[in-house]
Amino acid sequence: MTELKDVKGVGPKALSLLNKLNIYTIEDLVTHYPFRYDILERNDLSLIEDGEKIVIDGKVESVPILMRFKAGLNKMNFRLVTQSGIVGVSIFNRAFLKNQLIVGTGITVIGKLDKTKNVITASDIKLGVLTNKVKIEPVYHCTSGLSNKSLSTYINMALLTCGREIADYIPHEYVEKYNFLNKKTALNIIHNPSTSEKLKEVRIRLKYEELFAFMFKINYLKEQNKKENNGLKREIDREKLTKFIESIPFELTTDQKTAVDEIINDLESSTRMNRLLQGDVGSGKTIVAFIGMIANCLCGYQSALMAPTEILAMQHYLNLQQLLTKKMNIKVALLTGSTPKKERQEIYEGLKDGSINIVIGTHALIQDEVSYHNLGLVITDEQHRFGVHQRANLQNKGIKPDVLYMSATPIPRTYALTIFGDMDVSTIKQRPKGRQKIDTFVKKNSEIKEALEMMYEELKQKHQIYVIAPLIEDNENSDLTNVYKLKDQMELAFKNHAKIDIVHGKMASGAKDLIMEKFKNNEVQILISTTVVEVGVDVANATMMVIFDADRFGLSTLHQLRGRVGRGSAKSKCILISDSDAERLKIMEKEDDGFVISEEDFKLRGHGDLFGTKQSGDMSFKIANIRSDYKILLQAKKDSLEYLLNKDTDDDLLKKKLITSITEA
Repeated sequence: MTELKDVKGVGPKALSLLNKLNIYTIEDLVTHYPFRYDILERNDLSLIEDGEKIVIDGKVESVPILMRFKAGLNKMNFRLVTQSGIVGVSIFNRAFLKNQLIVGTGITVIGKLDKTKNVITASDIKLGVLTNKVKIEPVYHCTSGLSNKSLSTYINMALLTCGREIADYIPHEYVEKYNFLNKKTALNIIHNPSTSEKLKEVRIRLKYEELFAFMFKINYLKEQNKKENNGLKREIDREKLTKFIESIPFELTTDQKTAVDEIINDLESSTRMNRLLQGDVGSGKTIVAFIGMIANCLCGYQSALMAPTEILAMQHYLNLQQLLTKKMNIKVALLTGSTPKKERQEIYEGLKDGSINIVIGTHALIQDEVSYHNLGLVITDEQHRFGVHQRANLQNKGIKPDVLYMSATPIPRTYALTIFGDMDVSTIKQRPKGRQKIDTFVKKNSEIKEALEMMYEELKQKHQIYVIAPLIEDNENSDLTNVYKLKDQMELAFKNHAKIDIVHGKMASGAKDLIMEKFKNNEVQILISTTVVEVGVDVANATMMVIFDADRFGLSTLHQLRGRVGRGSAKSKCILISDSDAERLKIMEKEDDGFVISEEDFKLRGHGDLFGTKQSGDMSFKIANIRSDYKILLQAKKDSLEYLLNKDTDDDLLKKKLITSITEA
């Protein structure tokens, strides 16, 4: 089988750079699709107005003259013969092109025309003339040291030499049904389009293929779950469970009670539970999960809850400990990367011999050393933050454990039923009693004084404040506010009134947790952070969230961040600071329903923001978008189920390959 290193031109350095782009195989390379296209349309000199953009081709007419100024700055001048006359060309910082711009060489120049001087100030020069009046040029996501041109060359070389090995995931009958081009032809066109019409046609074909394979996986998992009937059938002691629920110091909402009933019914069923528990920020999903774990333990099985951060795992552990009574005789352990070696060994033994009934932790729960006596229920909190392999690894620790996923990122029901088609979905919309609406204000940078005055009022009342920035440190290509710059500004304004500290995702886990703990204990009053606090501890005394460059965030992320405050009895506020995108941000002023906000996010941004970065594992599409391509998704869902259930295709090599890819994952 041809490997990536066998592609002509791909040496060790190029291989390392391709790996940085998550390109490890031939298939990864040829499906690294352009994220946009530059349309190069040849212009006529006489028809272009002064200062307008021009794309023109011709032949180099004079030897380029190179002028060097201060370090790192140079300028090159030469003349170009075009179909509509001779024109001067100037370009900055392209000294490396000088030896290639030999007199008589055909090139294409992109830039702006100064009509009075008859000179084009070029932004780019491409070797070769336009063979057609219009050229569509792909633009790829690259990395430092790997140019767009080199990446394009590697892709086309792979298509030329390794075409037979590129898998086509659309069954033959659907290729014929929709009159699709074959995979290799489609890939050649998407990387080298001749017309926008052809490009549109193959994009639909490649999107359908990606969604077909995804929905086949979803449908297969759901059908397997139906067939196996291999759940742990339990008889739950309803009386003991009711006593525990009645001991909780608040009354469950109707939605919480419904979700509890659905989970209990799943636990008592012989079919293995595969359920998503989703709810708005602060809607009370965790207590529902706790009740599920207690019900499971009352039947003699162990429960495990995996959280994405140590501090969140600690919070769950402490909260559950407060709810349990000695009479219940349920032993709970906390297992994270920071657990001391001796204590860790004791936990390993307790899980193995069954003396520990519930374990709460981070990815430490799925380490090879951990084995369970009779794991019956697995819960993952903020499930999209774990890759599919991490989640599967935890599930495989049990005999055939029931599985519950929790997510505080509300997903519109239509999409949830499709995306999580292999799961049942429980939704909590109601707020627990006492949760107040958070007043939200959109401010411009020119109104920063008002925002600082509002912050000062909160500090005077001995309250705490989150301040969010989108960047960690300065980037020469960006003027976005960063955490360090913000710390300087906040110290200038509040150094005599508050202790200020920073937390961000690039910090070591221990250092991050220490600062979060200080904030929780009110040793820090203003916490400046990136979105790392989106999933974090409950700090009842934090009553204000201030988000700089708010236009850089999706609405769902803003809603998640806003949900960090309003956890206590005091009235809370959120300030969104931005000079742009005011209309979109105004939605946050009037709307506090996470489901409505997520619908708006789908309309405005697609699914990406709902799932954060590509941490979602399952949701990282290369070319499809579940919002804009929703009709294709529904058709792919229907076709993939039809194909899966068609007994005549059971010997089909493609079906076997698709099933193997699922079972091996």
